[in-house]
Amino acid sequence: MDQLIIKATGVYKTYDTGKVEVHALRGIDLDVRRGEMVAIMGPSGCGKPTLLNTLSGLDDINQGEVVIDGASIHTMSDRKRTQYRALKMGFIFQAFNLLPVLSAVENVELPLLLAGVASGPARRRALEILDLVGLAGEAPKRPAEMSGGQQQRVTIARSLVNEPAIVWADEPTGNLDSETSAEVMDVLCRMNKEKGQTFVVVTHDLAVGQRADRIVRMRDGVIESDQKNHGAA
Repeated sequence: MDQLIIKATGVYKTYDTGKVEVHALRGIDLDVRRGEMVAIMGPSGCGKPTLLNTLSGLDDINQGEVVIDGASIHTMSDRKRTQYRALKMGFIFQAFNLLPVLSAVENVELPLLLAGVASGPARRRALEILDLVGLAGEAPKRPAEMSGGQQQRVTIARSLVNEPAIVWADEPTGNLDSETSAEVMDVLCRMNKEKGQTFVVVTHDLAVGQRADRIVRMRDGVIESDQKNHGAA
């Protein structure tokens, strides 16, 4: 786990609303090693989601550099960056973002189909990953027929189905009760340990943060502290 997979240097992000400039990120330096689970914490408005979006290439930056697995992501064309994300990254959001008209297994296999994988292998892989997150029996159900915790596990399965090197998670337990939140974190931690995948998790929940290898605390667009978490599990 000695190889850097994420390196951000001097990253600035400013939003110009026309009336006011919001300095969301102000000179961020951050290194993440392959296979780490890093929690990004801090008060509302401190820049946590902006950091996630700029590191992953969803948002542009005004200054600085972000290198993901050896590639400078913000010097790529939009098309190449989109392809790079599809190959290297998985995303988990608080709002689940599942397609309501599709079953669990159809939601999970969608990234593979979009990547050009044939329907047979895509379906087999989707069923395997649903089994991995404890939802093999729920494969035919649509999101509305599932609990919040089950929907989030489908989201996790979808984010992992293409075996990404990095998984970005924005408040992945934000809509869940504490027991379901712990179950979802069990799944993420297991994937991190067993598959060696790198996780960057934005969270306001200290119980979630304490499961990570490191806690990076932000305030007013800067990193206030970056500490190893010796109680990680």
